[in-house]
Amino acid sequence: MSDDRTAALERAAELLADARASGRKLTALPPECRPTSEAEAYVVQDAVARRLGGIAGWKVGAAGPTAPIACAPLLKGTVLASPARLSSAQYVLRGVESEIAYRIGRDLAPRAAPYTEAEVRAAIADVVPTIEVCESRFVDHQTVDPLCKLADMTTNGALVVGPARTDWASLDPDTLPNRLRFDAAVVVDQRGGNAARDLMRLLVWLANHASARGHGLRTGDVITTGSWVGLRPVGPDTHVVAAFDGLGEVEVTFGP
Repeated sequence: MSDDRTAALERAAELLADARASGRKLTALPPECRPTSEAEAYVVQDAVARRLGGIAGWKVGAAGPTAPIACAPLLKGTVLASPARLSSAQYVLRGVESEIAYRIGRDLAPRAAPYTEAEVRAAIADVVPTIEVCESRFVDHQTVDPLCKLADMTTNGALVVGPARTDWASLDPDTLPNRLRFDAAVVVDQRGGNAARDLMRLLVWLANHASARGHGLRTGDVITTGSWVGLRPVGPDTHVVAAFDGLGEVEVTFGP
């Protein structure tokens, strides 16, 4: 990559990091700073993470069982224990997604050889219910170029993490009953719901992707695996609870 291109992507990262810190939304990235490939979007992600304190986990997902996979780091300070309370003034998009995440209990360090499914399974410590709170650094997240959205950590704002279950292998994501509640109203009541279906495919892909990027997966990293309910916007004064049978509940309240 040329020095000029590297500088342009660093500028994109600076703008996105400043938007996170200040809360001021961007209309768009300057044309010369926009990533032109997934590889460049991931370069921007890494540069944002360096500016804002590093990585506490990852989000990974796919639109279907054989669809392409994409990921983004979860920044330190954005992974929160349930019950959490968030400011509606800071989180203006307030899109919530109920998800399940896997916590790494053994380092999967960068290496030349690809990680196998058996190695990834052996590195998982537990599974947790989560609520991803989506927040964009752009004025209109729906019209942002997909590569710019990828560079912006695929619209991650925070991840709220519920209680851990260590016998995670006994859970069947395809049939797991789950509900999403806004205050007293149940807005989702279903079995399964994650479009990717094979969550282990996501985890193995991420282990090798993060290895190739020089990060690896580290002990304590939380890896959330995509929405079960789509992106659901909530009002400025709302108590959100996501419940997964046999796994538990996770909750976040938005308010002043």
